Amino acid sequence: MRTFATTDRFASEVAARKLRPAYVLVGDEAFFRRRCREAILEHLVPAELRDFSLYDFDLAETELNEILDRARTPSLMAPFQVFFIRNVKAMYGRGKNDDKLAAIEDYVKNPNPDAVLIFVADHISIPADPRRMDMQDKDRFERIRDTLGEFCGMVELARVDEGDAVRWLLETASADGVKMDNDAARELVDALGGDMMMISGELEKLILYAGDRKRITLGDVETLVLAAKQRSLYELTDAITSKDSARALATLDAILASGDGEDAAIGHLYMLAKTFRQMLVILEKNVRDSRAIWQALWQGFRLPPFAADDVIRQARRYKSRREITRAIRLIARADLALRSNAPSKRLVLENLVLELSREAKPAPESAWRQEELPV
Repeated sequence: MRTFATTDRFASEVAARKLRPAYVLVGDEAFFRRRCREAILEHLVPAELRDFSLYDFDLAETELNEILDRARTPSLMAPFQVFFIRNVKAMYGRGKNDDKLAAIEDYVKNPNPDAVLIFVADHISIPADPRRMDMQDKDRFERIRDTLGEFCGMVELARVDEGDAVRWLLETASADGVKMDNDAARELVDALGGDMMMISGELEKLILYAGDRKRITLGDVETLVLAAKQRSLYELTDAITSKDSARALATLDAILASGDGEDAAIGHLYMLAKTFRQMLVILEKNVRDSRAIWQALWQGFRLPPFAADDVIRQARRYKSRREITRAIRLIARADLALRSNAPSKRLVLENLVLELSREAKPAPESAWRQEELPV
C-alpha cells in the first residue's frame, strides 16, 4: 500500500536496528505517528526501562543544545535512549536558526550510537496525493527537506488514500481472524472521512462486536459505528440549524467526551462539512421527502436511512444557498486552524459551533456574490 510504505520502511529499520542517528516525522497524520512510536517502543525501549530510556521534549520549552547534550551522554540505567522532540516549527520561526541546524548536523556526524533523535514536524499537512498539498505546507515541507533532511532520515506521514484504507481494514481484520465485507470497509472509510485514528479505533470495536460470527457486515457498521456517531452529529447539526447555541455546545461536549475526543477533531469536521454539503444539494434540488433524496444524492454521498428526514428538515431551515455556503466556509476555516497545530482543538470547535449557530448578517445590497456574476 503506497501511503503506508514510508512508515512500514521506518518500522523495518527500527526492527532491524539499522537506525540513522536522527529522523524527522513530517506530517500531521496521527495514525502513522502512533505507528512509528509503537515500533520504537516495541523494538528499542523495554517496558521496564521506559522511565530511563524514553524522553519527550518540546523545543518551545527546552533549548536544543540541552537536548543534544543529553543525547550525547550515555545512560547508566538504559542500554538505549530515544528522544522525541516536538514543535519543530519553533526552529523555523523569525530570525536565523542556522546555529541550531549546525548543532544537529554536528551531532549527526558524531552521534551516540545508543540513542536516536526523533524530530516531530506535525505542523504540516500532507494529502494522500502530494500534488494537492497546500502552498504554505509545501513551502514548509521543502524547507525541512532542504535543511534537516540533509542529515536526518525523512519519514512522511501523509493522509491515507481511501483505497489503501479499505485494504488496511480488510487485512487487519483478517489478521485477527475476522472477515470484513468489502462494502462494510468502504462504508466505514467513507463515513469517517479517511481519518485513520477513528477508523482503527472503530475496527477494534467491530471485531469485538462480531464475536463468534467472525464476520463484519455493512449492517454491523451501520449499527455500531454510524448509528452512534452520526446520530450525535445530526443532533449537533439540528441544534446548529435551529440556532440553539447552548444545545449545540452541549452536544459538541458530549461528542468530544466519547471515543477519541479531541484527537478525532478533523474527522468530526469532515463529517460536519459533508452534512452541510448534503444540505446544499438538498436545498438546490428542492428535495422535500426522503423518497426523492436517493435521486438527488449520488452513491458514496448518501445519508443513512435513519437521518434522511432529519437532514431534509434541517436543510430547509436555511432560506438561501448563501447561508449554507457561509457555513461550509466557516468549517473550512476551522479545518485550516486545526491543521495549523492550534493550541486547543476544543476551542476551535467551540468557536465554530458558536459561529454556525449565529444568524448570518445580511449582505449589503451593493455587495456582489460570485454566483451572480455574468459568465
